Amino acid sequence: MGLDLSVAFMKKIEKLPSELKDTIYSLMEEIERHRAETVDKADFNELKGIVRELAEAQKQTEQQVRELAQAQKRTEQQVKELTQAQKQTEQQVKELAQAQKETRQQVRELAEAQKQTEQQVKELTQAQKRTEQKVDKLSVALEELTKEARNTQRELGLLVKEHQKTREQLGGLSMSFGYLLEDRAYRSLPVLLQRDFGIKLIDRLKRTHLYDSFADPIEVNIFGRAEMDGQVVTIIGESKAQLSRKHVDSFLRKKIKPLERSYKNIFKVLVTFMVSGPDVESYAREKGIALYYSYDFSDNLI
Repeated sequence: MGLDLSVAFMKKIEKLPSELKDTIYSLMEEIERHRAETVDKADFNELKGIVRELAEAQKQTEQQVRELAQAQKRTEQQVKELTQAQKQTEQQVKELAQAQKETRQQVRELAEAQKQTEQQVKELTQAQKRTEQKVDKLSVALEELTKEARNTQRELGLLVKEHQKTREQLGGLSMSFGYLLEDRAYRSLPVLLQRDFGIKLIDRLKRTHLYDSFADPIEVNIFGRAEMDGQVVTIIGESKAQLSRKHVDSFLRKKIKPLERSYKNIFKVLVTFMVSGPDVESYAREKGIALYYSYDFSDNLI
């Protein structure tokens, strides 16, 4: 080319895009032909100015391309970040969907549990009604039982009173029989004791109260003084309609033992209509007690 262009300018043209570069070269060739034919120097300078403006425009274009490239990189980074964010969002949506499924399952289970609870409440309500009915029946029955109990209590009160009267009557009869037995013993024992033990009464037998060593009075059914083998003895006895081992022990504990310190040489006597068991008589004799039955008190002895 005949144009007077610097090397640097030519290097810049080489760096331009091929289409722009071809265009510049075409212009330069056209300028060269035009210069060779008719174009004068002023026109040539004008063309050079145009070429410079085109080069400057190319610079601006390159700057814009670089800025677009940077913008493209930023856009790609944003797209990358948006893609990552999208993936995270999709994961969150997936997790939310799973959580939603679980929530629905829980809601279904709660609904089922609620149905069961409502059924249980219904059953409990029915059971409560049945219980209330039973309580009402029991209340009625209790009222009836209370009335019957009151009637029974009144009847028991009457029975207790009748029983007390019966006991009083029996006590009276027992005392009457006791007195009767004792009265017969007073008349018959002097003869029987002298016959069986050689005892001769000094005083007649009687009922009385004796005092123990603490000056406490003790009722004695049969009491008297007598001589036995040259010694003075004290006769202390008791009568029982039906004699038992328990009565024997009670006689020794309550009558004989408290009076032993106050009265020496006690001769023990028990009189009865009958005994409660086959061993009572032998038990009494083992304890040193003279035992007589009502049938021993024959009228022939009086």
